[in-house]
Amino acid sequence: MTIPLKTITANGIHMRYAEKGSGPLVLFCHGWPESWYSWRHQIEAVSAAGFRCVAPDMRGYGGTEAPEGADQYTLMHLVGDMAELVKALGETKAIIVGHDWGAPVAWHAALWRPDLFPAVCAMSVPYSPPGYVDILTALAKLGITDFYLQYFQKPGVPEAELQKDIKASLRRLYYTASGDLDDDKKGFGRLPDGTLLGNTANPEKLPAWLTEADLDYYTQEFTRAGFRGGLNWYRNLRRNWELGGPWRGQPIRQPSLFIAGKKDGVLRFPAAQAQLDAYPKTLPGLRGCHLIDGAGHWVQQEAAGEVNRLLIGFISSLRT
Repeated sequence: MTIPLKTITANGIHMRYAEKGSGPLVLFCHGWPESWYSWRHQIEAVSAAGFRCVAPDMRGYGGTEAPEGADQYTLMHLVGDMAELVKALGETKAIIVGHDWGAPVAWHAALWRPDLFPAVCAMSVPYSPPGYVDILTALAKLGITDFYLQYFQKPGVPEAELQKDIKASLRRLYYTASGDLDDDKKGFGRLPDGTLLGNTANPEKLPAWLTEADLDYYTQEFTRAGFRGGLNWYRNLRRNWELGGPWRGQPIRQPSLFIAGKKDGVLRFPAAQAQLDAYPKTLPGLRGCHLIDGAGHWVQQEAAGEVNRLLIGFISSLRT
C-alpha cells in the first residue's frame, strides 16, 4: 500500500494528509483514537473508482498541528479546518465522509456549509440536529457519573492512563470496541472502576482486520503526538452545544448516507435508536442507512469491502 503523505496550511494550522487519485474530491475525517490511516482501505478503493481522495490527520493528531488550548478544538474549528482544506487543495467542493468523531465533523460541515459539502456520508455516530440539552447535562440528570465522556473532561488524567503503555492501550481499545469481542460485560462506555481501560479486553491474537503492522503505525503516531489533542475534542461538548444554537432542530437536506456496524456500542447509546428513527425528518436527502452484520465500531476497517461498495455506490450516484 503506497499512499503519499503531504503537508499544507489550512485554517491557520499545518495539516498532514494522505492523498491518492484524481477526479471529484472526497474528504475523509477520522475519529478517536485514530489517524488518516484508518481510511487506508477506502483511499485505495475510492481513488481507483475515479475520485481524488484526501484523508487528513485531524487537528491534534499525527502529523497535524495540535494547538495548546482546549478551546481550540470546537466543532467550529474542526469544520473550519475541513472547509479551509478544501480551498487550500484548490477545490470548490467536496463529498465529506466521517467516522466516530469525524462523523459529527462531517454532519456539521454539511449542515453549516452546504455550498462546500454537497453530500455527506457518516459512519458510527448518527446525525442528530443541535438540541436543547447538552450531553453532559443530560448524563447528570440521569444520575450517570461514570460515563467515558465525563472521564475525558479531566485534563491530564486519561492522557496519563493511555500513555503508560500506548501500544497496549490501543490494542485494548481497538479490540474491545470491535465486533470481534463477544463479551457484553466488557467495554469502555461506562467505567465501573473509574479507569478507561479497567473493563477492556486484551486479545491473545489481533483480529483479522488489524495487523501488528497496523497497530505499530497507530502506536508510532500517538507516541509522537500524544493523546491530549484528540481528548480536547471531548472537552468542548458543552461549548459545541452553545455554539450550535442557531441550528437547533435543523435537518441536513443534501444527499446523505449512514453506515455502522450492528455491534457498534455507539448504537446502544440511549438516544441512538431515536436518532435513526428520526432520519426521514432530520436527513430528508438520505440515500441509505446500512447496519453491517458482525462489524463493531471500526466499521470501515472491520468490513472494508462492504463499506467500500456502499460508499462508491453512493458517491458515484451523485455524478448522474
